[in-house]
Amino acid sequence: MPLFNPHDLRNLLQSGQRVLGLDPGSKTIGVALTDVSLMLASPLIGLKRRKLGENAQELAKIVRTQDVGALVVGLPLSLDGSFGPAARAASDWTQALSEKLGIPAGLWDERLSSSAVNRFLIKDADMTRGRRAEVVDKMAAAYMLQGWLDASRPEAPEIF
Repeated sequence: MPLFNPHDLRNLLQSGQRVLGLDPGSKTIGVALTDVSLMLASPLIGLKRRKLGENAQELAKIVRTQDVGALVVGLPLSLDGSFGPAARAASDWTQALSEKLGIPAGLWDERLSSSAVNRFLIKDADMTRGRRAEVVDKMAAAYMLQGWLDASRPEAPEIF
């Protein structure tokens, strides 16, 4: 399945469908979900990173129960914006997951999303290190997904 730009991916959704946001890390996959009006992204869960097939089974349950019509996966571009090995791996993983789940997917720049979330959790939420570790992945996924939602709104300019 091809990977779509934000506007095209949003246009593939049927009314009432949600978008699942994923921030895949080496140990955990942060998972976030939009509301049905595609206005707000919320943290959902952190999944332990396993083999693709195992994670796909877990995510398929969410796709079915939450009427998910598309995936948006964080793209770890290099700080200079270049497409390095981590970005290539994320792109390949996204394409394979999209095919396994049978729904379209897009990639979204997630540079510094975990850093931004950590700063917020330390400064504004005054969270302990242990508590931050429990929530940072799913919150980073929500942060990334909210960026995609904002950029894919019909009134937002095309950036790709």
